[in-house]
Amino acid sequence: MPDETAAPPPFHHPLRSATLATRKPTRFDLRPDRSTRDWMATQLGLIALPAFRFAGEIRPAGREDFTLEAKLTAEAVQPCSVTLAPVTAHLTEDVRRHYIAKWQEPEGDEVEMPEDDSEEPLPETIDLALVALEALELSLPLYPRAEGVALGEAVFAAPGTAPLRDEDLRPFAGLAALKSRLDGSDQG
Repeated sequence: MPDETAAPPPFHHPLRSATLATRKPTRFDLRPDRSTRDWMATQLGLIALPAFRFAGEIRPAGREDFTLEAKLTAEAVQPCSVTLAPVTAHLTEDVRRHYIAKWQEPEGDEVEMPEDDSEEPLPETIDLALVALEALELSLPLYPRAEGVALGEAVFAAPGTAPLRDEDLRPFAGLAALKSRLDGSDQG
């Protein structure tokens, strides 16, 4: 059970759903300071987060629902997935969430993915910082690479055995070897 007396994380911006305007948009522009960006970088396993902005609005959609539309812009420094050298990514993402007041959970063991994956139940509190962190995490490159770095072929084998290479795993590699042997025996 979470400790309700604990201090909130350094980056949070909660909006109570019950207090959101129902006739006009609620605008926001989050630009965390350096120490908060450092905390965010640590949370996401980044080397640094030199720039970050999350700006947009939450507007009413019908009588009880709300739509969040925002633009995330950030500069994130990640370790290269091959060399661990710093790699800078300039990110710009459009973020959209549609909060539904009368949400119904899908029933059954197997559920199809909905066409609109931005729909979710309307929470009591929408924390814009959590939405921003999630959007940032989803927009980061999975395997960042420093310029000019290529992942070579890794070959491993137990001592005394021939290593298995990528070309050995090709489905027709054995047939090609057999054909070349047959072609050689026909000539000799």
